[in-house]
Amino acid sequence: MDPEEATYLARMAPEKKKRSDAYFEGGYWLRLWEFLYGVAVAWLLLRLGWSAGMRNFAERAARVRPAQTFIYWGQYAAVTALLLFPLTVYRGFYREHQYGLATQTFGPWFGDRLKELAVLIVFGGLAVVVLYAVLRRAPKTWWIWGSLTAIVFVVLSFLISPVYFFPLFNKYTPLQDEAIRGPILSLARANGIPADNVYVMDASRQTTRISANVSGLFGTLRITLNDNLLKRCTLPEIEAVLGHEMGHYVLNHLYKGIVFQGILIVIGFAFIRSAFDALWRRRGGRWGVRGVTDVAGAPIFTLLIAVYLFVLTPVTNSITRTLEIEADMYGLNASRQPDGFAEVSLKLSDYRKLDPGKLEELVLYDHPSGRTRIFSAMRWKAEHLDDRR
Repeated sequence: MDPEEATYLARMAPEKKKRSDAYFEGGYWLRLWEFLYGVAVAWLLLRLGWSAGMRNFAERAARVRPAQTFIYWGQYAAVTALLLFPLTVYRGFYREHQYGLATQTFGPWFGDRLKELAVLIVFGGLAVVVLYAVLRRAPKTWWIWGSLTAIVFVVLSFLISPVYFFPLFNKYTPLQDEAIRGPILSLARANGIPADNVYVMDASRQTTRISANVSGLFGTLRITLNDNLLKRCTLPEIEAVLGHEMGHYVLNHLYKGIVFQGILIVIGFAFIRSAFDALWRRRGGRWGVRGVTDVAGAPIFTLLIAVYLFVLTPVTNSITRTLEIEADMYGLNASRQPDGFAEVSLKLSDYRKLDPGKLEELVLYDHPSGRTRIFSAMRWKAEHLDDRR
């Protein structure tokens, strides 16, 4: 082990490391319970006939199919949110406060969850209306056209979220400190990123975590760092973080991510087609589901998507982790701040296990571990000791 790498790893106090490990390892179990809980909720809606009942209400409330679909979706989103609420409170409020990662009291936290539900009902409802219209138009090849429709909505979400959705939860203001703004914009220009401003998000109203991003597509580009990053990090650390985020942009990770997601969506819809038909033939009559074009079958889709994504967790983690490693390497070369990168890796280890086993990192991590990142930074530093900036 490199002496400097060992020094960085040793700086994390045993109690702090124990706490971070407990939080992250608890997340493994939480993923399992969320999966099982979500499957149970979908099954309950089918088994008790609630989904069919919501469809029947929608058909009485409106005459045209799109309106019926939208009304059903509003009920479905609200009911599932209510049934999942105990786990949502534990995961997003209680547990975050237990580990000192949250800053919101219950009222503002609950208000944000209501906003999320409203976005889900409105935007999700429009997507579901379009999706079911496609299913009804192509009952035999619905999985092909349905997957393409889903991909379009994924791209659309990337386009509009930074501009329309994110500001519902946080305030974005131009960064005023020229001592920080200047180096960030210089780094952006040097790497061909057409940004003329840097924004600060008031993340500290919700969390203690540090983060930044270069987001948007086709003219919606935005460089954003949260205020925790400004408060907790030095300029070299901020440059290291922004170098990483700019790496995602320059290496076209957003587009690559869309391609990967598109492939997974197409495969997922092919799986759902076979599995839905099998479930419907066996249980559809008992559940009151008339077929794949019936919105009352939405819980079947939810159940099958949950199973598909849960099984693919190691695959999706590996894809994301590979892109993150590429951005790490790019960021080190762009910012030339290996010590800043190592320092930030320690700060991120407040809630990410610093030193996992190799198999644990391979299967369960969607980012490189802190140890991997510190090793990369010190290796870069050792290879550039003779450089003159």
